[in-house]
Amino acid sequence: MADDPRGPSKDPERNRLAGRMSRFARVGAGLSGAAVSYGANSLFGGDSADARNAKALKAALGGLKGPLMKAAQMFATVPDLLPPEFAAELAELQTNAPAMGWPFVRRRMAAELGPDWASRFQSFEHEAAAAASLGQVHRAIAPDSRALAVKLQYPDMQSAVESDLGQLRALIGLFKRMDGSIDPTEMIVEVGDRLREELDYEREARLMAVYGAFFTGRDDIRVPEPVPALSTRRLLSMTWLEGRGLLAFKDAPQDTRDRIAALLFEAWWSPMTHLGIIHGDPHLGNYTFGGTGGGPDGWRDASHLNLLDFGCIRIFPPKFVGGVVRLYRALSNDDRAEQVEAYRSWGFANLNDDLVDVLNVWARFIYGPLLDDRVRSVADDVPPGEYGRREAFKVRQALKAKGPVLIPREFVFMDRAAIGLGAAFLHLGARHNWKALFERSLEGFSEEGLAQRQAAVLSGAGVA
Repeated sequence: MADDPRGPSKDPERNRLAGRMSRFARVGAGLSGAAVSYGANSLFGGDSADARNAKALKAALGGLKGPLMKAAQMFATVPDLLPPEFAAELAELQTNAPAMGWPFVRRRMAAELGPDWASRFQSFEHEAAAAASLGQVHRAIAPDSRALAVKLQYPDMQSAVESDLGQLRALIGLFKRMDGSIDPTEMIVEVGDRLREELDYEREARLMAVYGAFFTGRDDIRVPEPVPALSTRRLLSMTWLEGRGLLAFKDAPQDTRDRIAALLFEAWWSPMTHLGIIHGDPHLGNYTFGGTGGGPDGWRDASHLNLLDFGCIRIFPPKFVGGVVRLYRALSNDDRAEQVEAYRSWGFANLNDDLVDVLNVWARFIYGPLLDDRVRSVADDVPPGEYGRREAFKVRQALKAKGPVLIPREFVFMDRAAIGLGAAFLHLGARHNWKALFERSLEGFSEEGLAQRQAAVLSGAGVA
């Protein structure tokens, strides 16, 4: 990585009290407004109170770049953590928010690479190619003529994370007042740890290289190459992979859509079952697809998947991955004792028959396509808008009766990635024997072998 021209002691964007206080005031004002609206809506009631509360919360968060908006989006993807009105509003928060302008770009580039930064590129586009909650991407050309994607982190994100995590607890308190069936305490810790990792672009570059090595030699799954000489902790340059987004293929022939789904399945599950890592951000913008030729027909070919954005890679303890496989086999064999042991290995406490029954409702929904040995869609022809509603309602009602259940922290990104991947398959209308695909990914699986491979790969990449 390029050296920071300022040195670590002069970094103006380190986690600092002034930055946290400024962020706290901005976020606090928005959440206070949402809380006032919540109180008024609850006082006056009516069937539309939840919808009005949800809109107030979305309005409070929608203007904020940074961690709190991203965290809200994460919670919106966890099935039935929030009432449906809240999940729908928060899911619409724009990750592709308006980019920051050229003055910011010049300051960021100069701060990270020095005042002569422009001379280190053949060209650098002023307009951002994409923007999200924590940073934005610009296209550029390297001195060796390679096309680059240059990812710039927004200002003061470290301070924003620490401030927002404090206020996130207040936000979760608001959610728990609405529905106390799920205790998300561990989930807050998990979101905080992952957000801190996502701000470390040096770590992202190392994990990008891990994925690149894992899929090396394959033409059908491609990973960008990091460019260390043009990267720092808050600036990440990588090779640009040309392709089109998943939604461009919604009307492609069935075999093309099925091929795309199979590539997505393998890109997600193979690293999980072999190394214990998943690509934890299922946003559709993090996948593109390239064709074998130019023009519309070539693109519709979708001969390969470009896997993008490695800031949100979740590394799981081998024991947790072993539990994923154990539960799959226990559900397949209707083995109650093994189901209990799988849940226990994940950290679920106070297990009894009633709680296991409730957990199995959701598990059989999540694992459903993997347990069915036939070609089918993920939803098995249930309309996408209705997919999972019945199971989610049953789980929610049962948990209300049995008191709050503490959700183990690993489930935040496991569920987020699984639900996001399922949504991509629904968009595509893909049909596969999902059980056969999953069984193929488990060939030779053992928890001990995974642990050895994971330790060796992460040590070699310098990833803690």
